[in-house]
Amino acid sequence: MMLGDLGANVIKVERPGAGDDTRGWGPPFDARGESAYYLSINRNKLSIAADLTVAADREMVAELMLEADVVVDNFRRGTLARHGLDPDQARAVRPELVWCTITGFGPESQRLGYDFVVQAESGWMAITGEAGGEPMKVGVALADVVTGKDATIAILGALVRRFRTGEGGLVTVSLAHSARAALVNVAQNVLVTGRDAGRWGNAHPNLVPYQLFDAADRAVVIAVGNDAQWRECARALELSDLAHDDRFATNAGRVAHRAALVDAVARRVRERPAAEWLTALERAGVPCGLVKGVLESLREVNASALTGVASPVGGVVRLPPPALDEHGVRVRREGWKVFQSLGRT
Repeated sequence: MMLGDLGANVIKVERPGAGDDTRGWGPPFDARGESAYYLSINRNKLSIAADLTVAADREMVAELMLEADVVVDNFRRGTLARHGLDPDQARAVRPELVWCTITGFGPESQRLGYDFVVQAESGWMAITGEAGGEPMKVGVALADVVTGKDATIAILGALVRRFRTGEGGLVTVSLAHSARAALVNVAQNVLVTGRDAGRWGNAHPNLVPYQLFDAADRAVVIAVGNDAQWRECARALELSDLAHDDRFATNAGRVAHRAALVDAVARRVRERPAAEWLTALERAGVPCGLVKGVLESLREVNASALTGVASPVGGVVRLPPPALDEHGVRVRREGWKVFQSLGRT
């Protein structure tokens, strides 16, 4: 979808009958019967249904590959080769082709890759949730999302290489590796100390104050990222004594004396409504914000019940998410030329 947002002509190949699994991941469903989950990630594509056990369908897919700049697949190892659609053979015929394989646990694994399982095994659940609570997954399939973005980056990098050298490439990304790489500073904390990471709830292991606080009417977050911000935060909260307390002068000191500082800030924030504190904190240049619901948040961005949230990188919505095999007849008849008749080149 991200490549389509950026202008790529995308043909989505689905199995006949059920199609993409996410078509059935509901409710909710829209008036056409398409699941909201499916709609969220399938704009800017044409859909064809193809049964790779049928020779005519395999030949049709192979013909599309002969003209494609990029092929993306998420089959388990060896599946496509058994159907005569081997990536290495395709690239031997067309060295300029970029082929991206997305796996669950790496190219040698036959395990099915599902976001929930990956969040469990990558360490994400171990660091998500309240300190005394049970492991918790992130509220969105973020391992899937991060992997999709990694795949997009890898594909664009391979296309740059093709532009410079004429050679495409075979790139592989996995949910498990993308999820572990996305641990960033948490992973580095563990690598540096040799101690496992834990759960911090809405607090931060390395920064204080950097967490949720309850104002008189609703929850807010305060995110102090450096010592100067802390001094301004203390003044904005009318806690000048803390601003001059040597224990809290540096972030390391604030981390060491976390309980005392957080307790003082929490007691102060509870005294007034969120809007008052946000006005004072923003005036002082302290990062802060309301805890908003999804509906409230979406009012601030261009979003559609049909095509989802607008591209965050300036892409354009050209086509709504397709029905299963909606373009099958035309793609079989016209191949990639179908995009010319749609007014896209």
